[in-house]
Amino acid sequence: MTRQSHPRSRNIEIEPDAAALLFVDVQNYNCLRDGGEYAHLTAEAREATYGGFFTTLEARGLPNMARLQAACRSGGVEVLYTVIESLTLDGRDRSLDYKISGFNVPKGSFDAQVLEAIAPQDDEIVLSKTSSSVFISTNIDFVLRNLGVRYLIIAGCLTDQCVDSAIRDACDLGYLVTCVTDACVTLTEERHVSSLRNNRGYCRQITTDQAIAEIQRLTGG
Repeated sequence: MTRQSHPRSRNIEIEPDAAALLFVDVQNYNCLRDGGEYAHLTAEAREATYGGFFTTLEARGLPNMARLQAACRSGGVEVLYTVIESLTLDGRDRSLDYKISGFNVPKGSFDAQVLEAIAPQDDEIVLSKTSSSVFISTNIDFVLRNLGVRYLIIAGCLTDQCVDSAIRDACDLGYLVTCVTDACVTLTEERHVSSLRNNRGYCRQITTDQAIAEIQRLTGG
């Protein structure tokens, strides 16, 4: 971009050839009812604490993610994934925060796999991370720049944690970020709404329907 062509707003459409879709932490560990994050809980305790999250994820989040994924694939927009996954079996390489939080998804484990509903295909890129922000513990910035990406579409879990961290860091690194609001999920609707309100200054916020319509119109997909 020349100095004169720098955008003056976050609320602009993507350029498909310079765009990518990033799914954050939509994996077996935290998105399956019997995933490793909940292994220490009884079924009753899991449902009492996380039942609302799973209901929202299954009824709204995953269907919208799948639709968004299909539109990007059809339109030739790069699709990437980040998953919580240690580089080691015992997790000794994890960030201090993940060690304190007790998050360890062993290298190559079932928990580290992207959820089947939006499983990667062909040579789509999956990045393993051990911190809240994918930009801290992976080379995603290097990868995105090599791909020529300037517009980053973000969806996934949790809206107010790892999704929010990715949005803010991507913004600070110079990407134009689009958050697809109803393709993001967190533990409660209150937390979801609060997070979207707080990161509005870092990204464009649109719905899945709006994102798909834009992608299809711009790509003919």
